Amino acid sequence: MSAEMIDGKAVAAALRAELAEKVSAIKASGKRAPGLAVVLVGEDPASRVYVASKAKQTVEVGMLSIEHKLPVETSEADLLALVEKLNADATIDGILVQLPLPKHIDADKVLNAIVPEKDVDGFHPMNAGALATGGVGFIPCTPRGSMRLIKGVKKDLSGLNAVVVGRSNIVGKPMALLLLNENCTVTIAHSRTRNLAEVCRAADILVAAVGRPKLLGAEHVKPGAIVIDVGINRITDEATGKNKLVGDVDFEAAKAVAGYITPVPGGVGPMTIACLMENTLDSYLRATGC
Repeated sequence: MSAEMIDGKAVAAALRAELAEKVSAIKASGKRAPGLAVVLVGEDPASRVYVASKAKQTVEVGMLSIEHKLPVETSEADLLALVEKLNADATIDGILVQLPLPKHIDADKVLNAIVPEKDVDGFHPMNAGALATGGVGFIPCTPRGSMRLIKGVKKDLSGLNAVVVGRSNIVGKPMALLLLNENCTVTIAHSRTRNLAEVCRAADILVAAVGRPKLLGAEHVKPGAIVIDVGINRITDEATGKNKLVGDVDFEAAKAVAGYITPVPGGVGPMTIACLMENTLDSYLRATGC
C-alpha cells in the first residue's frame, strides 16, 4: 500500500483560476479591482522570495498588488504609521505585514494595528475570536488551505478523529477549530504530549504543524489516514551536502501507511498563497457589498 499524494499545486492553481474569473467579472462591470498591500521590512531571503511570489500571484488573478519594501532599520513608529495609512486607503482590501520582523519591532503590536476588516492573514484577535465563536472573520491562510485539501479528499468529516500536532496561534489552534467546526473529535498534541505516536495513530486526519523536520514517521500514522504536513524545514541533504526542504512528516515512511498525504514542497505551501488571494477577494466583497 502506498498513499495517494494530495497535489497542493494543482488545487491551488484551480482556486486561483476561479478567483481570476471572479475578479475579471468585477472589473468588466466597471468596478475597481481588489487590492492587496504587502509590507516587507529588512532583507530576510526567505521572506523576499515569499513576498515576490505573493505579488506575482496577486497580479496573475487580476488584483492590485502594492509592495512596501522597507529597510531593516525602519522604526516601529514608522511601520505603524504606514499600517495606519493602508488602513485608511479605500483601494486596499488586504494588508499583510511579512514576518519575521526585525527584533526592535513588536510584531504583535504591528499586526494588531491592522484593522480586522483588512487582516487577510487572520491574525488579529478579533478574527481569531470570530473563528472560535462561529462569527464572521478571516481564517488564517494555511489552515484554510489545509482544510480545502482535506475536504478535497473527504467531504464529510463528521465523527472522524483528528490530531493536530502543534499549538501555534497561526496554524495549530485555528486548524483545530476548523476541524471541530466540521464535527471532528479533535486532539491538539505538542512537544510535551506523552506517547505521541499512540495519540497520532488514533487519527483519521493527522495534521503536522510543529516545525521539527521528519518528527512523525510511520509509527505515528493510522493505516489509511489523511496526513497533512504543514512543516517547512530547511535541512542539509547528507548525500549531496545541499540544502533541501522537508516537512514535519517523514514522507517516505509515512506514505507506506497513510491513505492520503501532502508532499513538501508542493502540498500546503501553494494553498497558503492561494487562500491569501481568496481572503483578499472576500474582504473586497464585504467592503463593497458586491
